[in-house]
Amino acid sequence: MAVQMGPRVPSASRPKRAGGMLRALRYRNYALFFFGQGTSQIGTWMQRVALGFLVYRLTHSGFLLGVVGFSSQILALPAAPFAGVFADRFSRRKLLVIIQSVAALQALVLAILTLAGVVTVWEIVALGALLGLVHAFDMPTRQSFVVEMVETNEDLPNAIALNSILVNGAKLIGPSLAGLLIAPLGEGICFLLNAISYLAVIVALLAMRLRPAAPRLSQNRVLTDLKEGFDYAFCFAPIRAILTQLALVSMMGMSYATLLPKFSQDILHGGPRLLGLLYAAPGLGAIPAGLIMASRRRISGFGRILAVASGLFGAGLILFSFSRSQALSLILLAVVGFGMMAQMISGNTLLQTISDDDKRGRVMSFYAMSLFGMSPLGSLLAGALDHLLGSPGAVLIGGVCCVLGASFFFSRLPKLNRTIHPILDAKAEKSLA
Repeated sequence: MAVQMGPRVPSASRPKRAGGMLRALRYRNYALFFFGQGTSQIGTWMQRVALGFLVYRLTHSGFLLGVVGFSSQILALPAAPFAGVFADRFSRRKLLVIIQSVAALQALVLAILTLAGVVTVWEIVALGALLGLVHAFDMPTRQSFVVEMVETNEDLPNAIALNSILVNGAKLIGPSLAGLLIAPLGEGICFLLNAISYLAVIVALLAMRLRPAAPRLSQNRVLTDLKEGFDYAFCFAPIRAILTQLALVSMMGMSYATLLPKFSQDILHGGPRLLGLLYAAPGLGAIPAGLIMASRRRISGFGRILAVASGLFGAGLILFSFSRSQALSLILLAVVGFGMMAQMISGNTLLQTISDDDKRGRVMSFYAMSLFGMSPLGSLLAGALDHLLGSPGAVLIGGVCCVLGASFFFSRLPKLNRTIHPILDAKAEKSLA
């Protein structure tokens, strides 16, 4: 399999290698993105918590929570592959500016409707569908843009890990702020603050100084490029196996978050503040997982980490489904967050490292499909299972499926490693050349 490397960076323009876990922040462009995206992510998590509480306050329905989760992610499934083609063809920075602007507009409309007291669940569904479309283009573009910001392949795993730490740090702050603001000020203020927070990442993108890149415009039709990316990703066993494992965990496990408003109100007998803590707890566990992954300098062993972390994620969900204690539930969700973070970073890093540069956007679009394209199906399934078995039963089934999938992936690792290791060795040699 051909292995293509990114453009060499003159030694004078490279930052000196740092020995710590923050070495990717020595790149000016990545540092701008990191802090701008961090501000925006806090607003995003404030909106997610407020939206779940608003829907449950309006409907008192676990099924409609699932419907809203379904609508906010379903368009990612058909749109993400096309987003990957765009990310491989056009300026990723310009695409990200457009994407963030549309997301800010969506949050502003939601804020106006909520503050005016006229919002309905079906308007939330429609606006959620728009945001899902935005996210479908955002993830593959943003993930493949990381390579342009850090410039050297050896710092790519660190940048991916730091980005994951950022998201989960925001998951700690955003939900907590939302829990404090909802009771006295209502959900609308959270949506408004989210709209404002997008300005930070837009300004950061515009302030970057990127090297001129060779035009990536393809002479092929969009569908031809899409088919090429699909054949590349799903005919190569390691990429196919990683994507399948991530898709299973996303569909069967990550949909637990859809039911957290009901856990908060009816099962654990809390309110907005507890809901904020339930959303924040996985972030508390994810941060140490991210720090551990950021400290790693070698990618060998990431497949094993992916399998073990997926199993830990599922086991945490199984135990959470039986908990009726607020404190124990928060601890178990921290375990869930640890497993979720480790498997996402290991899967992301492996995919970006073993993918050819000119197809990375499309591979990351399939990564987005696996994580977010399958989530709406999981949200709908979680809502249906909640109706039949209750929320604990729905989470229990999801956790069991994650553990079984992790066991199967682990059993295939020896065969997959025989294909992955030569690629990693070849890339290491070229990086040192």
